[in-house]
Amino acid sequence: QVLLVESGGGLVQPGGSLRLSCVASGSIFSRYVMGWYRQAPGKQREWVATITTGRDTNYADSVKGRFTISRDNAKNTVYLRINNLKPEDTALYYCNARIWPSEYWGQGTQVTVSS
Repeated sequence: QVLLVESGGGLVQPGGSLRLSCVASGSIFSRYVMGWYRQAPGKQREWVATITTGRDTNYADSVKGRFTISRDNAKNTVYLRINNLKPEDTALYYCNARIWPSEYWGQGTQVTVSS
């Protein structure tokens, strides 16, 4: 079992920035493929970004150029840097860890973009 704890969300004005963090329990963090997802009110959860064990990254088209995913294996932490926040970025952001055949989710951190 892996426990994922997200933090860093909050209320931000449009154009602002945030860095979300997700800390994982356990000793094999470097072997997980880590990802971020989000769920806006009334919508389904959607994939945002992934970083592999080799640090290859992929992004949803809607966030390319504004979102950056990174990981620090020494700290068991994955980050999501969000720049130029838009109201449509408002959502509950979830951390995801995958190591075959298992998958784990955090409880989420709320990001609200509003003036």
